[in-house]
Amino acid sequence: MPAFKLNRVLVYFAAQRKHIGFYPTASGISAFEEELSQFKHSKGAVQFPIDEPVPLELVRKVVRFRVKEDMAKTKKEGR
Repeated sequence: MPAFKLNRVLVYFAAQRKHIGFYPTASGISAFEEELSQFKHSKGAVQFPIDEPVPLELVRKVVRFRVKEDMAKTKKEGR
């Protein structure tokens, strides 16, 4: 599954038959629970319907959040 990584994996994504799967981990989902509420989602995954535009600004916000989270964890680990 393709992924974007900085110091650790930030988000995964995958094309399915009826949706685009976006996997920003549980923290990425919980931080944007309200904005993601219009999409089918679980603890660690979101399903964007294949026949609708992907909400790119929301995806950007989630990825930026995950980058900040990754950098904070890396700093805390002393890397």
